[in-house]
Amino acid sequence: MSPEIHAEINAVFHLYDPPLWLVTARHGTRRGGFIATAATRASIVHEIPRMLVAVAKHHHTWGLIEASGVFALHLLAADDITSVRRFGLASGHRVDKFADLPPRRTPAGAPLIEGAISWMDCRVEARMDIGDRTTYLAEVTAGEVLRRGPLLTVAGLLRDAPEADRAELKRLYAQDQETDRAAILAWRRSCEDA
Repeated sequence: MSPEIHAEINAVFHLYDPPLWLVTARHGTRRGGFIATAATRASIVHEIPRMLVAVAKHHHTWGLIEASGVFALHLLAADDITSVRRFGLASGHRVDKFADLPPRRTPAGAPLIEGAISWMDCRVEARMDIGDRTTYLAEVTAGEVLRRGPLLTVAGLLRDAPEADRAELKRLYAQDQETDRAAILAWRRSCEDA
């Protein structure tokens, strides 16, 4: 594609301001969490709630979801930059992001973030490998609104985070883009060869 087409597609993507989700999971004594933008409701049937979530394979939490088949989704308050720092700027491969948090869990056993706006337990029903990520279709098995208020969105984070956090987020985003680009291209080649 030409640079002009890429610019137009990018402009379309920027019309949508998705909420940030904090995804948590646990398997045995290991636990993890990360900030996700690729989560969306996958059912309009009130009695059969489902979510679609795309999780990068290099995330520590991805391995926990693969092993346990369950995870929790949390919506964050618009001013919750602290959770983004904790779960979005550090790697669970190197640090325990829950080290000084209360050890609360959802009914399915995922770590529960008390300061969140809401949470939902999810059980994986299907998965699809898309190269850089695994996309999970998940049944929502429990959930609760903990409080009301505006949600943290991608644009809100990039607008309101302190400059040092924005710089680190941009650096990590660029690093993830390179990792994801290589994984997507390798996946496409493997699909062509199959």
